[in-house]
Amino acid sequence: MTQPTHIRRALGHRPRLLDLFSCAGGAAMGYHRAGFAVDGVDIAARPRYPFPYHQGDALERLAALITSGGIERYAFVHASPPCQAGCALTVGTNASQGWGGTHTDLVAPTRELLDATGLPYVIEQPNGRAAIRKDLSLCGEMFRLGVLRHRNFELGRWTVARPAHPKHRGYVRGYRHGVYRDGPYVAPYGSGGGKATVPEMQHAMGITWTDVREELTEAIPPAYTEWIGRAFLASRAAGVAA
Repeated sequence: MTQPTHIRRALGHRPRLLDLFSCAGGAAMGYHRAGFAVDGVDIAARPRYPFPYHQGDALERLAALITSGGIERYAFVHASPPCQAGCALTVGTNASQGWGGTHTDLVAPTRELLDATGLPYVIEQPNGRAAIRKDLSLCGEMFRLGVLRHRNFELGRWTVARPAHPKHRGYVRGYRHGVYRDGPYVAPYGSGGGKATVPEMQHAMGITWTDVREELTEAIPPAYTEWIGRAFLASRAAGVAA
């Protein structure tokens, strides 16, 4: 017989979370700190991912878990599908300059499968034209981080009040349109032009377990998903108590 949630927690069991398109584990670490046991899935080898990990296509893995019933071991799903099709850089600067190629939008098929799980979930995307509901928007300044890294989150089968977006303390350090500005934040993407070094990115986002630039530039700060994870668990606890 399945034990009630409060008994499982008393015995030290963590609710399990599936982290799709996991990259190196920025989101995963936040959920871990919030109280989840995390399993990651990503198409690339991620030897620095700090939790149990499956290398493979994330949507194929999710579909297989749904078909086999393996999805029932999870309480929550986080998905960060590739965002190049709708991110601000693709639809802005790159498009205006004729740079880059075509990109597949995986948001819709990801949502379709997440709805089929019957589980509460989060879909994360950067600012841009990605077709998600912006139920929640987080920024590094909310957590006094050294990056801004705005991210939007669509919430499925649960909700939480949107926190206020505080005023930024200044500029992101570096060149923009040929003008250099200093500021309290670093740019955790690209290289040169005043952009962050690897140690600066690690410190600014609170990510210590990888020093691979490509992984850091794709990561979200763990503070974001720790906040989301705690909010979700609090909402579930309030629902049980009611």
